Amino acid sequence: MTVRLPPVAVERWVNSPPLTPDDLHGRVVLVDIWEYTCVNWIRTAPYVKAWHRDYAELGLTVIGVHAPEFEFGRCPENIDRAVRDHGLTYPVAVDNGYTFWRALRNDAWPAKYLFDADGRLVDRWVGEGAYERVESEIRRLLEVRAPRTRLPPVSPEATTFATTGEPSYVGITPETYLGADRGVPGTFTVTGDWRSGGEYVELAGGTGELSLPFSAGEVNLVVDPGPAGRAAIQVLLDGNPIGDERGADVGPDAVARVDRPRMIRLVADASRVDHLLRLVTDVPGFRAYVFTFGP
Repeated sequence: MTVRLPPVAVERWVNSPPLTPDDLHGRVVLVDIWEYTCVNWIRTAPYVKAWHRDYAELGLTVIGVHAPEFEFGRCPENIDRAVRDHGLTYPVAVDNGYTFWRALRNDAWPAKYLFDADGRLVDRWVGEGAYERVESEIRRLLEVRAPRTRLPPVSPEATTFATTGEPSYVGITPETYLGADRGVPGTFTVTGDWRSGGEYVELAGGTGELSLPFSAGEVNLVVDPGPAGRAAIQVLLDGNPIGDERGADVGPDAVARVDRPRMIRLVADASRVDHLLRLVTDVPGFRAYVFTFGP
């Protein structure tokens, strides 16, 4: 059965007026389902931006469809800030109601759907990787669309990926949700006055500590600083203030400072052995949602 590109019926658009089926007819269309705190999407974003950069003038339309994983992801200010922070210049469709998500029968972040110039679905990719194959299909469809098109060289981003390949995630601690809806008992511990919501754990008052055993080179955490709008989190690794293994969002003083709901990078380039991560904060209303990991 042929699957066709459904109308992109969403609440609003960023970087573009609403794109109709007539606007997209005759264009190769890459739909990128994303969520701004999703580390898997964050890792794929450079490739999507490269395809827009290299092929938009040759007949490719990239549409980033933002569908929220957490309640704060519905906030226009948060989405618009993420579009700016990640340097997205292609059209972004804000699908807070999951209308387009359901029309595609999508079930994951990130996911890419590639449609030919007649609006027929050619392929779908979920998660990270396969960038060289995605770009190869984009190039093929552009040549089918206009056989005399002179394509540029394959993007340096995809070329580098094809050379280095996908890193191994074998033995890495799996994604760890903290809220009551998806949290798994025993994967983390809290000390202090915390309450559990469906999506998060929240510090009610006083000083709180969140501890997580893990095995990975990289650790990230989705957080919301709470009503104060700012939070400072002390980061300790194996009992000591984190040093050389600190992630990009942790200062030399081993403190991560947060001023909006987002994903923060806590640990980078740690040895692949068992570690204990401890986070300490005293900001009431601070919320932690999910830990993600990398090699």
